[in-house]
Amino acid sequence: MELGMIGLGKMGAFMTERLVRGGHRVVGVDRDPAAVSRVVEKGAAGADSLEKMIAQLKTPRVIWLMVPSGAPVDQTIEQLTPQMAPGDTIIDGGNSYYKDSMRRSDALAQKKMNFVDSGTSGGVWGLTEGYSLMIGGDAEVVKRLSPIFQTLAPGPDKGWGRVGPAGAGHFVKMVHNGIEYGIMQAYAEGLDLFRHKKEFNLDLLQITKIWQYGSVVRSWLLDLTVDALTKNPTLDGIGAYVTDSGEGRWTAKEGIDLGVPLPTLSGALDVRFRSQDPEPFANKVLAMMRNEFGGHAVQKAK
Repeated sequence: MELGMIGLGKMGAFMTERLVRGGHRVVGVDRDPAAVSRVVEKGAAGADSLEKMIAQLKTPRVIWLMVPSGAPVDQTIEQLTPQMAPGDTIIDGGNSYYKDSMRRSDALAQKKMNFVDSGTSGGVWGLTEGYSLMIGGDAEVVKRLSPIFQTLAPGPDKGWGRVGPAGAGHFVKMVHNGIEYGIMQAYAEGLDLFRHKKEFNLDLLQITKIWQYGSVVRSWLLDLTVDALTKNPTLDGIGAYVTDSGEGRWTAKEGIDLGVPLPTLSGALDVRFRSQDPEPFANKVLAMMRNEFGGHAVQKAK
């Protein structure tokens, strides 16, 4: 099959290369000309505008978006649709909010165009390992596009699937990322506890390597942790600041809206928030209250 790829950052570029290797024709476009040149070197066709990309594609066209969530997706769709035709399909492979995907699907349906949301997981490792694809959209459209998904996935019959109508793919990916927060937090807390048990002089790298085989907590995230500790056993030079992509927030809000308790996922998100505050005011309030009612010492700010 052939398709256009908009957004040739690391993940978009690796997906393009995997598609080209799988025998698909890909026309890539990006605001950065150097990014386009890099995928052309890997066998893709290039374009320096959306118009020129669309002109190189046969109808019905398939266009995959790998752009930041929110306004950039809407803006890109607004630029694309006047040049597209009924029967064309837009696939959003980024981390969009699922309700936005539902809205976009409805808007494109009025123009007799198709919208598919693909929750995509795998990062830069997807080039070699394949991507996990959680897909939302019309069943017949997804079936027609299956050669694309089969090429991007770890295998033709594994690691991908249609999970429901438009919006369902990004909903499942949203919850996937919330779970990811919780798993990462559990590993981090366990290793921190080991580090504080000074009397045993525990080797974190040794322990995580042991866990890689036979342990019920073995996982790809653990493998990545082992890789990181091998390179930097004491994590020197790494700041204790953890960003959040937004999907953890969306997951926590969904739990509130549906009345579903998510203590692990929400707690992991709270820890990230705390790490982003270099001088948490709440801790100052706690110190002040202890001083007021008990005369407990207060440390001076550094």
